[in-house]
Amino acid sequence: MAIPNKLLLSDLLKHNVRCENGIDHGPVISPWMHPPVHRILGLVSRPSNLRLQREVWRLDQVKGVNEKEVYVKGLCSISEQQTLERFPTLMNASIFNRSGQKIGLIADFLFESNKGNIQYYLVSRTNPLIPGTSRWRLSISQISDKQPGSISCNIDTLEDLPIQKASLKEEFLSKSRKWKSQFQDLTYSASGRLEGWIDDQISETEKDSPDNSYEIPNDSDSYDDWIDNLDIDTSEEFNRMNKRKRNTSSTNERDLDPWI
Repeated sequence: MAIPNKLLLSDLLKHNVRCENGIDHGPVISPWMHPPVHRILGLVSRPSNLRLQREVWRLDQVKGVNEKEVYVKGLCSISEQQTLERFPTLMNASIFNRSGQKIGLIADFLFESNKGNIQYYLVSRTNPLIPGTSRWRLSISQISDKQPGSISCNIDTLEDLPIQKASLKEEFLSKSRKWKSQFQDLTYSASGRLEGWIDDQISETEKDSPDNSYEIPNDSDSYDDWIDNLDIDTSEEFNRMNKRKRNTSSTNERDLDPWI
């Protein structure tokens, strides 16, 4: 029975441990880790739900893995749950960004099955036990400092990390951000084209408009000159001329009116 070169811890937590004698030693409940070098040393199984006794297996004792069971060879080490809780671990450790704000929790990790070296961690935004939560991939190089129960990273938000598994909510938020970005780009492009078209219309209008800087002649001066040029001796002649002009205009208006 072959062992995959790389394993997710969450895949092993679904398996039962069975030894070479065919005895079922219960499910895998937690890893045995060495956080300073990001390495897993073994697995912890729970043989009974009624007792606090736990069994610890070295990683080199694992000889095979199938869909439901982990096969081990040799004898285990007996311990208690209170003792194991004092072992250093990074599981469920809080993730802090470069500003010191908590952004998530360690939910899982991928490791090499032969040496136990951890390749990367998977980060959850909320409680990792909630089914369907998203997972972001956190590489070892992005970790700046680690303490029992906490990890400091050189990132600002979880969006700076590549997403490994997206929940329905995260997929919707990601698509919403993508649609919003596309809509903004479309708006900026349309605004730029509209501004360019308005500028072109203004420039064409300025080129086609005639020069209105000429001066309008003074009608009053021309009228006065016309009166001065008339050969009118008396005011009576001027009045008779105006009367003839009114009669002529009224006659023309009657000729043009079809009802008269």
